[in-house]
Amino acid sequence: MKKQLNLSHDWVTSAKTLSEALPYLQRYDGAVVVIKLGGHAMGNDQNMEVFARDIVLMQQVGINPVIVHGGGPMINEMLEKLDIKSKFIDGKRVTDEESIKVVEMVLSGSINKKIVQAINTQGGKGIGLSGKDANLIHCTPEDPKFGFVGKPTKVEPFVLSEMFKSGFIPVVAPIGLGEGGETYNINGDTVAGAIAAALKADRLLLLTDVSGVKNENGEVITELSSSEIKALTEKGIIQGGMIPKTATALVALEGGARAVVILDGRAPNACLLELFTEHGAGSIIRL
Repeated sequence: MKKQLNLSHDWVTSAKTLSEALPYLQRYDGAVVVIKLGGHAMGNDQNMEVFARDIVLMQQVGINPVIVHGGGPMINEMLEKLDIKSKFIDGKRVTDEESIKVVEMVLSGSINKKIVQAINTQGGKGIGLSGKDANLIHCTPEDPKFGFVGKPTKVEPFVLSEMFKSGFIPVVAPIGLGEGGETYNINGDTVAGAIAAALKADRLLLLTDVSGVKNENGEVITELSSSEIKALTEKGIIQGGMIPKTATALVALEGGARAVVILDGRAPNACLLELFTEHGAGSIIRL
């Protein structure tokens, strides 16, 4: 005998939410979505589990997700453990030959594999790589005074497209390859923007620790154009850590991505809320 379902308010609400998501599920079928997962947004193991489940769900309904991660706090912790002293210029770490080995070990090793494992535990097929694999990311020094800190000059997305065809979820560590075979550390947001542009992604989701771009009153602006971003930056309303994120958004858009969303990665199911609900989450930026 079929068990009688107790139609509580929660169950009805869940069913209604699923039904209302149908147009968005259809809208993103086959779309490429690049997600930048930052150190703060990674949070604890429970947050990682929820994030991984959301990513697997996204793929299950037809989206091709690419994860790009950072890991600054973890790099700092490992450098301290190994008693490697860091030099700073203008508040920015100089990455020397000793440091870049640790950076690659942490980003391409422990962090990357932790995310891959979380995705696989939820039934997905996560696969980890860095920008050095299959010559994915070519780069040059951002500024020689900062050592092995790079900026992307070319992204070759063929390997990512092939992974989509085979049902894999790429997880990319922000490490690039120099012209002479050198290893470079690249800002994770910058890598995510470059990959989103190269893939002509439908969405670039920048998961951070704030709820979005805010106006002079501290209120989140839900929709912005590139010209509005530039104006808010000139007025000093966009400042601090939000400047490089909005700059990344503009580069991605100018390179061919359809839209960029800056949202709070600490919020449960943030990616699903943005993609599959009418109200979305965070600030969406378009040309």
